[in-house]
Amino acid sequence: MSLLFTPLTVHGLTARNRLWVAPMCQYSAVDGIPQEWHHTHLTQFASGGAGIVMAEATAVSPEGRISPDDTGIWSDAHRDAWAPIVRGIRSRGALAGIQLAHAGRKASTWSPFSDRRGTVAAEEGGWQALGPSPIAFDGFAVPAALDLEGLDGVVDDFAAAARRATEAGFQVIEIHAAHGYLLHEFLSPLSNHRADEYGGSLENRARLLLRVAEAVRAAAPDAALFVRFSASDWAEGGWDADETATVARWAAGRGADFFDISSGGLVAHQQLTVGPGYQVALAAHVRRVAGVPVNAVGMIDDAAQAEQVLAAGEADAVMAGREWLRDPHYALRAASELGADIDYWPVQYVRARR
Repeated sequence: MSLLFTPLTVHGLTARNRLWVAPMCQYSAVDGIPQEWHHTHLTQFASGGAGIVMAEATAVSPEGRISPDDTGIWSDAHRDAWAPIVRGIRSRGALAGIQLAHAGRKASTWSPFSDRRGTVAAEEGGWQALGPSPIAFDGFAVPAALDLEGLDGVVDDFAAAARRATEAGFQVIEIHAAHGYLLHEFLSPLSNHRADEYGGSLENRARLLLRVAEAVRAAAPDAALFVRFSASDWAEGGWDADETATVARWAAGRGADFFDISSGGLVAHQQLTVGPGYQVALAAHVRRVAGVPVNAVGMIDDAAQAEQVLAAGEADAVMAGREWLRDPHYALRAASELGADIDYWPVQYVRARR
């Protein structure tokens, strides 16, 4: 049996395989409410054999959105809009996951579908971005530094979002601490210049993430809890893989079950070379040093490549993004290519099975 098509159990929930759909922003929501597009987009991957389908970065508060077109889950109306999408994913045999996020200093920006870039002004529907320190991402407005009351509010927002997510039926919750968004901003010394208990030492910079992990675990005790890290800022003096491994171990002690290892996104001057599997070594490092289960992500575009990542012990699972967009039946195709005998082809598609 292929390793990629060996089931994996996390927090009592079994994914039917280890080829999962990474969260991918669609910038197609209305006031944070997912639309029919999101239903079709996400359920097709479950029909295509994914083990876990992770919904996109979903804001825990209105000001936590990357753009005005992001999805959210800060109200019961949002929860109720997500529920039929979740039912569609689960009815097709995949675990349904959601990535909970706060964009921090990279919030209130124009979506990639706009012909404009940078910060959306208040008179055009934007809002004040927030961050650990009043340090702007290049080309964006300067964020307001969160005070202690504001930090308590962020923790509460994540907990409330996790509760609503489980009420909607999501089985997997991922805390977004990557790609230069709020929790990553607190982790990295490049964006966190605070002099209080949330800045300076690694313990202090990790404090907000660990509080969020504890709060989410308490609010969603039956969910599998993932954390997505950028394991390198790809910039001198920035967050790195060793710090990621240390904080992953601490987060596991607060109830996190699994770690999704990406990289970059914090600063515009990052220096990285992109290529097939370019982040796999980071995942392997965190897995080895922290002793925690991880998935690898980043241009893992074919079945043999994904299988080799697992065979080499570099990760416990693989997440893909763009390959699922190119082929929503990536897992069905990969199973055929690897000779894996799976029993979850949709009956409507069996005649196409090779």
